[in-house]
Amino acid sequence: MSEPGTTEQEPGQDLSAQDRAGQGTTDGGAGGTVLPTSVSPAARRHLDRLAASRPARPRAFPAPDDREGWLRHVAEADEWFRAAVRLDHLPPADEVRQVGSAVAYVQRAHDADPDGPVVLDLHGGGLLYGAGEVCRVSAVTASARTGLVAWGVDYRMPPLHPYPAALDDALAAYRALLSERGPGRVVVCGGSAGGNLAAALLLRARDEGLPMPAALVLLTPEVDLTESGDSFVTNAPHDLALASLREVNALYARGADLAHPYLSPLFGDLAGLPPTLLQSGTRDLFLSNTVRMHRRLRAAGVAAELHVFEGMPHGGFGGGAPEDAELDAEVRAFVDRALRARHEAS
Repeated sequence: MSEPGTTEQEPGQDLSAQDRAGQGTTDGGAGGTVLPTSVSPAARRHLDRLAASRPARPRAFPAPDDREGWLRHVAEADEWFRAAVRLDHLPPADEVRQVGSAVAYVQRAHDADPDGPVVLDLHGGGLLYGAGEVCRVSAVTASARTGLVAWGVDYRMPPLHPYPAALDDALAAYRALLSERGPGRVVVCGGSAGGNLAAALLLRARDEGLPMPAALVLLTPEVDLTESGDSFVTNAPHDLALASLREVNALYARGADLAHPYLSPLFGDLAGLPPTLLQSGTRDLFLSNTVRMHRRLRAAGVAAELHVFEGMPHGGFGGGAPEDAELDAEVRAFVDRALRARHEAS
């Protein structure tokens, strides 16, 4: 759930809560990791820090039925992230809204029109981490990146609230937003696990007869909880920010079929979804998720564009890397085009 450019972090603190809690290992550690020379100096420094911070062995998750162990695990990860991003340095929420069983934090960047379009932001965190005010980090970034008001949904998660609680909360927030804005003035955005929920939300909304928003933004999305793509093998040694989340995915699904489209949107009928921007990196564990989703969207007749960044791991580079600034510019331009096209068509 790392969000580039949100805060200045100390060396060794660039890993997100999700990544600290669930990463794997690679032979050689910091000294043996081969890093790309084809990225910016700032990006390489970030990769150096990730390599230095990677533990010697993967951290074990609690047993599937150890609810108290999972609660401690999540609390520890969220506390680390809370300290790393220094929540007290974030701008206060402009509003806190109750949407069904969840809370939505309304964040507005300085250039965002309070009465203008809204981006519904679904935070990352492996469908397990980032609850409470931590999710405001993602909403603040979404507002700054798009120039829109952002609603950051603090959706419920396991172990207390497994699937479909998070999706129910996302749908409730979308319904609440549609009651205030026409669908052509809404953008849905999600990164990592939030990308899973963003895509699943639109599949379920379509199935329930709700109109589609103007655009969908999927940043290194976790759209395949079965982890069937090639990059889960090829990038496993090279994505220094993330490792397999199979145990977490099983906890989230609570026995439901991981290939169901509401759990793995990659396998759904994608016809009728709005114009979509997808982003990944050549070292991203979720690269296959992203490129396969792009091809599936195109096959379904959806206007979809794909941006793959050189040497980029899961979650971007951070620390002011120009590659992250390029991504921000691409997202804003895409969102502006989609909102303008929807307005002109109405």
